[in-house]
Amino acid sequence: MTQKNDIVFPNIPSPCFVLEEARLVQNLAVFERVQREAPVRVLLALKAFSLFHSFPLIRKTLHGASASSLWETQLAAEHFGGEIYVYSPAYRDQDVPSILEYASHITFNSVSQWERFYPCIKESSSPVSAGLRINPQYSPVKTALYNPCQPYTRLGVLPEQLGDRLPEGVEGFLSHNLCESNSEALEKTLSNIEHFFGRFLPQIKWLNLGGGHLMTHHEYNVSHAIEVLKGFHERYPHIELIMEPGSAIAWETGFLLSTVCDIIPTSEIINVMLDVSFTAHMPDCLEMPYKPRIRGAHEPIEGEKRYRMGGSSCLAGDFLGDYGFSEDLSIRDRVIFEDMMHYTMVKSTMFNGVVHPSIGILKKDGTFDLWRQFSYEDYRARVG
Repeated sequence: MTQKNDIVFPNIPSPCFVLEEARLVQNLAVFERVQREAPVRVLLALKAFSLFHSFPLIRKTLHGASASSLWETQLAAEHFGGEIYVYSPAYRDQDVPSILEYASHITFNSVSQWERFYPCIKESSSPVSAGLRINPQYSPVKTALYNPCQPYTRLGVLPEQLGDRLPEGVEGFLSHNLCESNSEALEKTLSNIEHFFGRFLPQIKWLNLGGGHLMTHHEYNVSHAIEVLKGFHERYPHIELIMEPGSAIAWETGFLLSTVCDIIPTSEIINVMLDVSFTAHMPDCLEMPYKPRIRGAHEPIEGEKRYRMGGSSCLAGDFLGDYGFSEDLSIRDRVIFEDMMHYTMVKSTMFNGVVHPSIGILKKDGTFDLWRQFSYEDYRARVG
């Protein structure tokens, strides 16, 4: 079905990231159940979804947020509250004192970073629990760009680097090795942690299982995950369990609305020129890569017109995917890319100075609230 400009959300500017409130509430209900039935606290990973306008709704269910930098930590403190777990692959000297003012927990990527900054923790006036990121030597992730356990990884400590006793002051572990993974991957992760790091488990107070737990996917076995978490807790009742999913919170909770600016036919396909950019606004589509779903579109069949979506930047490769439509596309038609909340806005750029998508929410009652529009001044502030 063609997305005609006069019938598809006429009051929403194009381009625009649109959060769908009803779908977010539905996702949060899954984590409300998980926290009710399993001994685990769930945090929001800001690296995947940091739309702070939505935080008042999310924090009704989640216990806090996880951050990967000083700026994310400040955002969590100012707009989310609760527990703030911070991890960075490498901290800067000038950032750590400020991070310690906001964080409830801080995790270090290496023993050397721990040794370097532990004196700051001891001198801090704020109580902060510290931990180490570990490498469980297992990840189901096939794309190397997203696999933290690939050979010679720079992420996480190996068991042989720790000896028999944890360094003084280490109270927890972070294991982040999943990406949009299922409950079997969670079970395998815990099994590997017990196998490789079992001698340290009596010494820690908390275990952060990171993100990548795609519990809001329709095929995810939530009941199995709950049983896995309960089983681990029975074996180690002194350890507090934490998860920090990002994608799962915002999974299928919104779309990116765009408009057809031009149509360029060739002998094989029809190029559709949009007012959005894959490289600037949907970079995961090119990095993973994956073909995003378009509302009303389908896989083209033999003999049918094939529409190839092209972005608005001058990058030659700013295009992705061939699609079929039941009606011919025309200039000014609207094209809606589904599932564009997680790892989109947080990674978007203003490359080429193309118009940056606005941000808004489609509320449960069907009304739309515009939260943010971007201007030339925003672009200029980014480049100088």
